[in-house]
Amino acid sequence: MATAPLSAEPAAARLAASAPWDAEADDALVCLAVRDETHDVKTFVLAAKEPRRFAYAPGQFLTFAFEIGGETIHRCYTLSSAPTRPHALAITVKRVPGGPVSNWLHDTLKAGDTVRALGPMGEFSCFTHPAKKYLLLSGGSGITPMMAMARTFHDLGEARDVAFVHSARSPADIVFRGELETMARLDPAFRLHAVCETDAPGEVWAGPKGRLSLETLCETVPDFLEREVFVCGPAPYMAVVRAMLAEAGFDMARHHEESFDFGALPEAEKDAVTEAGEALDAEAAPALRTFRVEFAKTRRVLECPEDSTVLDAARKAGIRLPSSCAKGLCGTCKSKLTSGTVAMTHAGGIRQREIDAGMALLCCSKPTSDLVIER
Repeated sequence: MATAPLSAEPAAARLAASAPWDAEADDALVCLAVRDETHDVKTFVLAAKEPRRFAYAPGQFLTFAFEIGGETIHRCYTLSSAPTRPHALAITVKRVPGGPVSNWLHDTLKAGDTVRALGPMGEFSCFTHPAKKYLLLSGGSGITPMMAMARTFHDLGEARDVAFVHSARSPADIVFRGELETMARLDPAFRLHAVCETDAPGEVWAGPKGRLSLETLCETVPDFLEREVFVCGPAPYMAVVRAMLAEAGFDMARHHEESFDFGALPEAEKDAVTEAGEALDAEAAPALRTFRVEFAKTRRVLECPEDSTVLDAARKAGIRLPSSCAKGLCGTCKSKLTSGTVAMTHAGGIRQREIDAGMALLCCSKPTSDLVIER
């Protein structure tokens, strides 16, 4: 009886892929599966339309362009998958009340659907800061880059000394709980600790309760001062961790945090300090040229100094523009220049063909002439 060739099996073809995925050539990713992690967290497994291999560092992210309600919305999502499994990618997303993208993903995206993405990007990775001992601190959905790092070391079988401390609302909210517990059972060098604020229905939490504190950190990871520390979670959580480590005398040169606050503008106090500093610098600086910037759709006009990015000038003028990383990475502020020129220093959030078509990232573009922007 004849046997079908292995290549006839789609999974075999995917595993046999040798060509790398290149978003410049084809930015389409197909959803292979949607998996429930908790009651409000899902993982979306993605792959290229044709079998491709993905190369990235654990902790990096992709910038997605989602078509929602006739509008293109950009969002950055960290990869929760590990580069040791290069034939597919995964993002893990928490449903946010009122969040247009997270709710669309949870309610709409299904296996077989296609999304567009650019990347990978970012420097928040254990590969960027190699060490013998790591401490991974995460809160809520900030677990995703830490999971990518933990999965990578586990897959490689290196028995790397990793202490993973995750903060969650309740035991039912610990994302990847089963997999993390299995990793800790199989690898003595991997230590898992969860801190829960409350019990869950049907489960009284037996571990550390409340919020992460210096006392809890000392009890769970006594040697944390000797470790390379990675932190990701909500901004208040990261601020508490920074203060906690500084209070303990930790060498903050070995502290690394994922600084994206997706969809949020800088705090008013930070803007005020920045403006004050710029005003002081301006007193001693030579006169700068100022250019007129017009937003064609809203008919708003502002004056932008040649040493300011368009995004910063817009914020000071009270004009809210889509932005996320403010570092030229994510592409959220990408806009069409109807006329004028800019000096743009980006970090990978825009492609050359988009630049050739007149697009620019407003967060890292300084005007070199008057501008008209299609917004």
